[in-house]
Amino acid sequence: MDATTGKRRFKLVIAYDGRPFDGWQSQASGNTIQDIMLLNLQSICPAVKTLHGSGRTDAGVSAEGQVAHFETSFEWRMGADEWRKALNSKLPATIRIVSAHETAPEFHARFDAAGKHYRYRIVTGDILPPLQVGLAWHRRGLSDIATLSEVLKTYEGTHRFRAFSANRHDGKDETRDAERTIFETGVVENGDQQLDLHFMGNGFLYKMVRFLVGTAVYCIEGRVSVAEIRDLLTEEGALKAPFCAPPDGLSLQSVRYPDE
Repeated sequence: MDATTGKRRFKLVIAYDGRPFDGWQSQASGNTIQDIMLLNLQSICPAVKTLHGSGRTDAGVSAEGQVAHFETSFEWRMGADEWRKALNSKLPATIRIVSAHETAPEFHARFDAAGKHYRYRIVTGDILPPLQVGLAWHRRGLSDIATLSEVLKTYEGTHRFRAFSANRHDGKDETRDAERTIFETGVVENGDQQLDLHFMGNGFLYKMVRFLVGTAVYCIEGRVSVAEIRDLLTEEGALKAPFCAPPDGLSLQSVRYPDE
């Protein structure tokens, strides 16, 4: 509790299937994870005003470890696990609170985040299994895992990733800081003819992971060279990476904080 404001702050870890929703961030449609969660928070405690997430995920993008926080008054006595159970009883089955904890009053889900882990799933066989529709990108015959892993390593380190992001058309595209650090990448064979591409970094721009994946796949297919990718990593002009992979298969796995 914050003794000066009489507030209690709760940290939520959230999993969701992104296919039915218009992304995380609140929109006029109301069909976003943030909107639906806030509506259900307020149905339990009308005094809850806002829900802050660690960052946006796009329409169709899923999560296993999104993080958010909200506040209640000290007089509202529900504990963290009571919040978890109450929310899970109200939310659609496609959104679940994995864990809930009361946290320090200064904790902020977005501004305190030190790193994020995204996974992108690709199915490489002739047939995309029906239960993978919308949850994996179907790319037949992609089998050169060693080369794919090497291409992903090109992204590691600190670069200006402007060429690997989409414009938001919010008047800030030209001035937005595009420098990010990717700590680690990897490719894991997950079962028969299924690849999981992993990206760990201190932050990601709009559609950045999807551009990284799409460009890497294009490189494996001979449509772009590693040298051209390196040039894009230093590009400050209008030139963009050649392909943005679909949201299918992208999932926010976890958000890391300094004290963890």
